[in-house]
Amino acid sequence: MTPKKILRRPQPSDVTGWGQNLPPILRRLYAARGVHSDDQLQYTLKHLASPMQLRGIDRAVELLAEAVAQKQRVMVLGDFDADGATSTAVAMLGLSMLGVAAIDFRVPSRFSDGYGLTPGIIHRLQDEGDLPDLLVTVDNGISAIEGVRAARELGIKVVITDHHLAGDELPDADAIVNPNQPDCPFLSKNAAGVGVMFYVLTALRKHLRDNNLLPDPEPNLGNLLDLVALGTVADVVPLDHNNRIFVEQGIRRIRKGEARPGILALLEVAGRDYTEISATDLGFVVGPRLNAAGRLDDMSIGIACLLADSRDEALRLARELDNFNRERRSIEKDMKTQAQDLLASMSLDVEGLPWGLALFDQDWHQGVIGILAARIREQTHRPTIAFAPDDDGEHLKGSARSIPGLHIRDALAVVDAKNPGLMKKYGGHAMAAGMTIARDDLERFSNAFDQAVRDTLKPEDLEAAITTDGPLTPDELNLDTAYLLKRAGPWGQHFPEPVFDGEFRVVSQRIVGENHLKLVLQPVEGGGIIDGIAFNTGPEVPDFTRSGARVVYKPDANTFRGRTNLQLLVDYLEPLG
Repeated sequence: MTPKKILRRPQPSDVTGWGQNLPPILRRLYAARGVHSDDQLQYTLKHLASPMQLRGIDRAVELLAEAVAQKQRVMVLGDFDADGATSTAVAMLGLSMLGVAAIDFRVPSRFSDGYGLTPGIIHRLQDEGDLPDLLVTVDNGISAIEGVRAARELGIKVVITDHHLAGDELPDADAIVNPNQPDCPFLSKNAAGVGVMFYVLTALRKHLRDNNLLPDPEPNLGNLLDLVALGTVADVVPLDHNNRIFVEQGIRRIRKGEARPGILALLEVAGRDYTEISATDLGFVVGPRLNAAGRLDDMSIGIACLLADSRDEALRLARELDNFNRERRSIEKDMKTQAQDLLASMSLDVEGLPWGLALFDQDWHQGVIGILAARIREQTHRPTIAFAPDDDGEHLKGSARSIPGLHIRDALAVVDAKNPGLMKKYGGHAMAAGMTIARDDLERFSNAFDQAVRDTLKPEDLEAAITTDGPLTPDELNLDTAYLLKRAGPWGQHFPEPVFDGEFRVVSQRIVGENHLKLVLQPVEGGGIIDGIAFNTGPEVPDFTRSGARVVYKPDANTFRGRTNLQLLVDYLEPLG
């Protein structure tokens, strides 16, 4: 494991006046995550921010209501990641529930179309004689200047629903609903694309209800919250209070078996009990299987799984997605080995590497470079961009992942301002972004990106660190705490799952499954024997039985042969002394 600084999350000195009915450990953890009132822990739907705060939502609702009344053809244009897939499914299901009779969807190909609404997609629809009356984008569109223009020239009305950061120019759409567009007063700027689309549906339902136009019986949009939860977690948006409501409500539906057959099927093929799932399962179990379709083939398969009405059809598609995910992992493993060889050729040690890494290999797969960038970022603690060849042979597509302290899209904007035309296009978030450059410009771009990172970060920002919630007391280190923490979330981005650290005697250790370190631990301060496991350490690890170890861990309930015991999921460990 790469050496890391272990930092402890600051604990507010005063946590009185709220949370009096909570266990002390939860009050302490919530306070450290910025909670200071009971209202912030209320996860009922009535606590959601009002959709009417969203700029442009009135006009979007008018256009959708017209589509219902005039029986117009509506087409949903999605995206090829999990947020885009769930957004598409929510739009398809929700608009159908609210009375749109003729509705279909398209998803751009990562390989032939690129991201979002492009003129090429519009022209292909024209060639196929499949032009809609109204086009609704989900999880994309805020940068589709040319695509919107092409649609409107053909008489297609366009409603954009998106959450990505807006550029200097907005597309000339008929309506734009995006909390991150200029002058939008909506409080939750962290909404995922699926959350924005859900808000549009709730506003449309209110409009139809007020005008006595709702179908009878009135549609229950709450049935879509499992999809909203999945997309929100999988897109790794910050879990502010609003997003935690979405996630908590969705998880409750899943645990009761009231989720879409596709979500239940994806959990089943992964061997997860839906009655016990957490937000972590959505992010690390369901999300990757759904994403695998968009990375290697066609996200339409993933959307079809989410839209499937029968368990048998959902299971068939979920197994196909599971196979894609296995293939993705194999490709990723090979690419990571190649990337490590490339890093070794650049420098003998991490300190000698550029501050901003830009890596390329002719054989890398476009669909997996984002994951590869994330893995190298974790290994080097440097902002990382992985490039793969574009299909035209003349350009490279890049996927970037950042570290705390560097807003990656802002860094790319600096590169663009100082080197006009170097990037053919770019966009993204604080922690992830994408771009296209000419193949011959790789070295020039690498130098410009490295300089932009150096101008922003300080040397200490490049030191890997892991933040914990401190130690658990002997009375807290038990199975009850593991159950409590799993149910206490939802945990996620900017509301992190609790992680603890402590000093342990290592009674024994062994490698299992070739890459995982199985441990038997005993707290130095006293206490019983506890099992632990550290995944993907590789076969070469220090002998911790001689030194003991400082362990960063999450308490977990592990069931084996019908018995459930406390097990520590080890994120990091280092020798004592």
